[in-house]
Amino acid sequence: MNSISINDLEKVYDQLAESIDAIPQAKRKLFLVKLALLSANQIKDGAVFAQLINQAKVFED
Repeated sequence: MNSISINDLEKVYDQLAESIDAIPQAKRKLFLVKLALLSANQIKDGAVFAQLINQAKVFED
């Protein structure tokens, strides 16, 4: 899997944060699930996507 540049990653973060903030609270989970499924479809590898899910579950204090 190719890496995204730090600059592009920051732009993606900003766009994602702005999009989440613009969505009504009641629809945010649906948006994130739809985004995840679209991403999984784009990645085209269930094992890789499962690995990403596990990585996203790790939160640093």
